[in-house]
Amino acid sequence: MSDSPFERRQASEPEVMVYDPRSGTYRVAPRRRGIGRIHLILFLLTIGSTMLVGGVAYSLSIVAILLTHEMGHYLMARRYGIPATLPYFIPFPLNFFGTMGAVIRMDGRRATRKQFFDIGVAGPLAGAAVAIPVALVGIHMSDVVAERLVEPGAITLGDSILFRFLTFLAKGRLAPETTVMLHPVGLAGWVGLFVTALNLLPVGQLDGGHILYGLFGKGAARISLFVFGGFALFALLQSPVWLLLVLLLLYFGYRHPPALEEDVGLDRVRTWVGALTLLLFVLAFSPVPISTSMP
Repeated sequence: MSDSPFERRQASEPEVMVYDPRSGTYRVAPRRRGIGRIHLILFLLTIGSTMLVGGVAYSLSIVAILLTHEMGHYLMARRYGIPATLPYFIPFPLNFFGTMGAVIRMDGRRATRKQFFDIGVAGPLAGAAVAIPVALVGIHMSDVVAERLVEPGAITLGDSILFRFLTFLAKGRLAPETTVMLHPVGLAGWVGLFVTALNLLPVGQLDGGHILYGLFGKGAARISLFVFGGFALFALLQSPVWLLLVLLLLYFGYRHPPALEEDVGLDRVRTWVGALTLLLFVLAFSPVPISTSMP
């Protein structure tokens, strides 16, 4: 009996080697039967989990932002002929967002420093290009209410500089002692910008780590270590919400995998794009993302 078209396509897919920062070597990523079905199932489960916590409008909006972000990485990797997986969505109906985002895996052994940069920067720029208008439309659809009407213990979202500016564009200057009750689409925009900021943290193999490596090459390791130490101190002193991310970064390491043509720097345009994208991290980052209103 001949193989099905799906099995033939799966067998022809190249192996993806992933970097292990603890050993400093590459290893073959596990290949599972029905890998295409796994991507689809996780995608559908994420739609379900986000719909469960925020409804249809929220689900479609946040999934569109996450999908655009990850496809930015994937398509750029494919453009350079670098093996990469389709996005793995992570459904998580037990948290406030209904998801823990999405990831792809790629084989970085064949990537130059410029290609690492292009792949790293493509995701957050593509995601932000969707998240910003979604947030703007969602804020416009939201209601402005008196703070005294907010129920005690209600979840309060921290404003980033960018989200505060978008609120001003959509609603103008708010009256004293008022707040915005976000529409589900506005919530999706907030989450999308929050996820963008997290990915742009310039550490290790995060998107910001790829950008930092593209800009500074071998010198990125020291900068990444300094940023990681500062972020860990910030998490301990400011908000325990960030401690889980600190532990994950500690597990996956702060070092970036080596690249081909490591000593070849970026051109002027890419240097400016990298600097502006790291500025996006500053603008979209919220030091205290979630809190509860006082009774």
